[in-house]
Formats: sequence, C-alpha cells, structure tokens
Amino acid sequence: FADLVLETWDLQCERNGREHRTAEMGCQQLVVRRGQPFTITLHFSGRGYEEGVDKLTFNVETGPCPVETSGTRSHFAVTDFPEESGWSAVVQQQDGGSLSISLCSPPNARVGRYSLTLETSTGYQGTSCHIGDFILLFNAWHPEDTVFLRDEDERCEYVLSQQGLIYQGTRDYITSTPWNFGQFEDDILSICLKLLDTNPKFLRDQNRDCSRRNDPVYIGRVVSAMVNCNDEDWGVLAGRWDNHYEDGMSPMAWIGSVDILKRWKKFGCQPVKYGQCWVFAAVACTVMRCLGIPSRVVTNYNSAHDTNGNLVIDRYLNETGQEDRRSRDMIWNFHCWVESWMARPDLAPGYDGWQALDPTPQEKSEGVFCCGPAPVRAIKEGDLQLKYDIPFIFAEVNADVVYWVVQHDGSQKKSTHSSVVGKNISTKSVGRDSREDITHTYKYPEGSEKEREVFAKAEHKKSSLREEDEGLHLKIKLSEGANNGCDFNIFAVINNNTDTDRVCRLMLCARTASYNGTVGPQCGMKDLLNVTLAPRAEKSVPLCVLYEKYGESLTQDNLIKVVALLTEYQTGDVVVAIRDVYIQNPEIKIRILGEPMQKRKLVAEISLVNPLAVPLNNCMFVVEGAGLTDGQRIKELEEPVEPKAEAKFRLDFVPHQAGLRKLMVDFESDKLTGVKGYRNVIIAPQPK
Repeated sequence: FADLVLETWDLQCERNGREHRTAEMGCQQLVVRRGQPFTITLHFSGRGYEEGVDKLTFNVETGPCPVETSGTRSHFAVTDFPEESGWSAVVQQQDGGSLSISLCSPPNARVGRYSLTLETSTGYQGTSCHIGDFILLFNAWHPEDTVFLRDEDERCEYVLSQQGLIYQGTRDYITSTPWNFGQFEDDILSICLKLLDTNPKFLRDQNRDCSRRNDPVYIGRVVSAMVNCNDEDWGVLAGRWDNHYEDGMSPMAWIGSVDILKRWKKFGCQPVKYGQCWVFAAVACTVMRCLGIPSRVVTNYNSAHDTNGNLVIDRYLNETGQEDRRSRDMIWNFHCWVESWMARPDLAPGYDGWQALDPTPQEKSEGVFCCGPAPVRAIKEGDLQLKYDIPFIFAEVNADVVYWVVQHDGSQKKSTHSSVVGKNISTKSVGRDSREDITHTYKYPEGSEKEREVFAKAEHKKSSLREEDEGLHLKIKLSEGANNGCDFNIFAVINNNTDTDRVCRLMLCARTASYNGTVGPQCGMKDLLNVTLAPRAEKSVPLCVLYEKYGESLTQDNLIKVVALLTEYQTGDVVVAIRDVYIQNPEIKIRILGEPMQKRKLVAEISLVNPLAVPLNNCMFVVEGAGLTDGQRIKELEEPVEPKAEAKFRLDFVPHQAGLRKLMVDFESDKLTGVKGYRNVIIAPQPK
C-alpha cells in the first residue's frame, strides 16, 4: 500500500460551535465542551483510509509541559471500541478520500487551549501533522460533568446569557443596574485563558496548575483571587472606595465586563482602575460563564464586614448621632458576590449546588485575597469548618449589630436597636428581568427553631431584642421617592408603647454616604430637646433635606444616611433608628426605530432630562450591548445641558446576533454621574 497522505482537513468550527453552544464565540476557532463529541473531516490524496491497514492516532496536549500522568496529554487511536474513561476517536463516515471522525474528551478533562496532532501510519511508515488548536470548556449539559445543571432555562441564563441585572440601592429601595457580561464577545475567551495563565499558582508550578484545571472548585478559587490585584499579582481590577477616581474610571461608570477585561489585556495585565464589589463580582461572573461554569451575581443587603470574627458588629455613635470611628467592623448597604454551580466531591455529600465566591478583596484566605467557593448550604446550616471561608460569609448574612451611644462624659450606653443583617438577598430571575429573592437559601426564617439550632452550632448568640413590644419604638419613614435635584421629607415616627407619659430628646441627622457605610458631611439636622408622648400615642417629626445642602457632597452611590436618636430623660434609655435613603437619578429613555433584524441597520434614540437647577457640563453617553453594538460606542455632547433641558443623540448600529438582547446606556457629566438605562430588543434572524 502507498502511504496515506493527508492533504487538507476541516475542524468544522461552525457546526461544532452550534452543537456545543459556543457559536457566538465566532467561527474562527474551535471551541467545544467536555464530554461531548465533536466532528472533524480529513481529506487524503491518492487513496482513502483503509481500516485494518492504516492506523490513525491523535495526540491532544494542553499547558506548557504536557504529561499523561497529570491529564494534560493524551494519545489515542481511532477505534470502534473506545475506552470508557479517556479521550476517544471513532470513524463517523467515509466518502472516497474524505473521512469524518468524531472526537470526544472525558467529562472530567482539563479545560483550556489544546493542540491537536494526527499521526498516520501504514505498516512501519508514519507521519505526524499538527492540525490545529481547540479550546475545551466545562459542560453544564453533561450529566457527568461536575458543573452539570439539570434545567435548560437555568443553563441558558447562567452559562449562555451575556447580559443581566445587578441589584443595588438600599434594602428599602432596591434598584437594578444593567450589566453586559459579554462572555462570548471577541477576544474575551482568550483573555480568560490568559487570566488562568497569569495566576500565581500557575507561575509557581505550571504543570500542577494545569493538571488541576479539571476542577471547578480550583478554577473558582483562582478566579476569585485574580479579579482583584491586592496580592501584588497580575489581578484585573484595583478596588477604591474613597470617592477619588480621577486617575481611572469611577466604579459607577462601567456597564460591562468586556471593556474592563480588554483594558487589562491591552495594558499588559496591569490592574484596571477602579472596581467596587459589584464590578469585581460581575467580572468574575463573566470569566466563570465564559469557561462554562454556571454563575450569577447576588446582592446581600445590610451586609456585615466582621473583621474580628466575633459575629458582632459594634458601632459607636456620639450624642448627635454621628459615627465615632472606633471599629473596623462595617455594615455595607449592600455587598455583591458570585454564586457558581458545581459539585463538591472534596466535601461530604450534601454540599453540591450553588457555591459563594467573593472576588472583592476584604480578608485573606490561605494567605491570598480570595473567598470561596463556600457551599451556600453550609452557610445556611452553620457548618463553619468546611472549605472555604464559610465563617466570613456566615457573618455577612447573620452578624448582630450593636449600637453604642457614647455620652459626653465618655460612658457608653447600649441602644435597644437590633439592626438587621443579611436581608433581601437578590439575584436576577431566570429568563425574566425581575428580582429573585434567595435569602431562604442562606438562612432559616428569623426566630425559627432551625435558626436557633444553626446559631448554637456556629456558637453565635443572637441578641434577642424584640423592641416592638414594650417601651419606646422609633422608625424612620420616607413619604415618597427622593429624586436627584429635589428637596424631600423624612419622618421620625415615635411610638410610646407604655401606659405613662414619656419625655424625650430627639436628634435627627442626615449625612451623605457611600454604600460601604462611610459617611460624608451633614446635610440636614434637627434637635428637639422636649418631645412629650402620651401613653400609647404616636408622633411623627419631619425633617426636610434640601438639595442645596446635599447636592455638593452626594457621592456617586446616591445615598443619604439618616440617623435618629431618641433619649428618654427618666430612664436614660437610648433608641437608635437608621435608614439609608436612595436618591433616584433621572430615567434614560431609549427608543428603537426600524425593524430589528440581524445584519440590518437600526437606530436608537437616547435621551435624558437634566433634573438639576444647574447646567450639566462634559456630558457623555456610553452605549454597549453584546451582539448589538460592535464593542462600546461613546458620544460626547459639545454643549452643556441646561436645567430641565434634554440631552439626546441618535445611534446607528447593526446587530450581528439574533435573539433577545439588551442595549445598555451609561450617562456621565460633571454633576450627574453613573446614570444607567437599558432597553430589551428582540433581533429577528437574518432571512436565509
């Protein structure tokens, strides 16, 4: 027989991409999911392949030093009876000189970039040919993959959806901000692989790191550490919370991960400035979805940052309601992290499913700023000893808050206020733009028998304060929404739940604030020395907060923290109430003109009314949307926008992908920043 001569070959990127749900990553490269067969075609010249005469053997390798023993190299022949456990190659069909072969990786293969080589031999003669590279991802569709997710709608949301909503605002006023995850956009997959190849564990021991890339737990831990740069590694984002972002981008300005990841690569893996918790979480979510691990961003309201691990957050106020900064323990208005879906074969049964991963740099874990993966089930059950970092997240959702009022003589009085930590834990619903409350997955109902059992196991003594029943009760209410540029009223509502007259002093103080709990200057204040309450009576005391007072010092978080302090003269008892008021930005209006169809021009009309009494300067719209705009589109307005006038522009774009898409808009100016809007657009497929 003459030698078998390989002339050309086809990796069938388009067909395999469709079957492996990776087509949106483009048809220039082969991207497949583990455990699922993919087809390649070989064309031989002279004569075709003959079974029994010719031997075809494939070699796949990943990482810088591939070896069979660590699963980064595999050598396997074309056979009708492949082994169960490893890589396999089977002839699908033969047509003259052309041969279709189905290749398949095991469902526990290492993910990453592979090189594929074919060796052909007839008798003793053999030749070897490198036929290309492919990228292997986790496979949530394969029952034996550790990231297997049963429900198709959930797989579409948590692996395939490139856009979503992240919840922010306050516990009493939950807002959603759109986010472009963009995990299938150009170059994002190669940047995610680069991120794995710049992580310190890889640089320390490349072979060991690559051999562990079959394990989503390991990958999750690496990604959690690499999204922040606090370890002097090549992390993606630098965090900053002090409202000085002039030498970078304000964390509030981002509307997607694509821009951030591309900047990181473009500037030689230098950290991108700046991120805060939702930015860290969203970028980690993009990387995990890109690699094929089902992931979602979750938000915890009134999130405790317990630095000393005693599950108690002590806050100190002076008699005028101002915070005395003595404690590093903080209560964040909200805090975002990621949940990723995976099995935990490294733990006892029962902890598979959602795992919390927190890439925001807060505390070190095994010497590195990363957190998780922590099984959400273990957090709910109070199993603090399991891997990884469960005590920290348990505190975020369960710690007790004690307010101490420091009198002018230095003595401290404990307030009868139990602030509530870990509320309204939220994530975007599957397939809809609504909020799903997942608090019940993190904790049992408050006051339940199960909650008591979990706290006993976690050695957490919850202060049992039920202040509604007796004594004086204090609450802060808001009459209607507070809009940026407008004055608004807040009310301290006092109830006397006793049978005698009570005389008190009421202090009401409003200050601008950041979402991590730090406060700025005071923007409204009332001190009533003589409030008399009849038995069983209710009194409402208003405080008007003026725009001219808060406008200058309002941070980009748009928050005002209101503290009310009620001191009863007779007993000296102090009651504290705290409420965070979210100042609403104006709405961005988006109109779509034309019939939305793939590869056909569309026009978006984008506008916003200036709600302030002063002109807006340096106005800029930033627009992006996976599958809609090619990257980011930026429009700078030449003229200032006068009070009550409209900032508007028209954007032409050509959608390149069909299906449901979100067009996302961010508006920036000197006085109004980080205003977000989005519009869902359904793009019809191009007629064949």
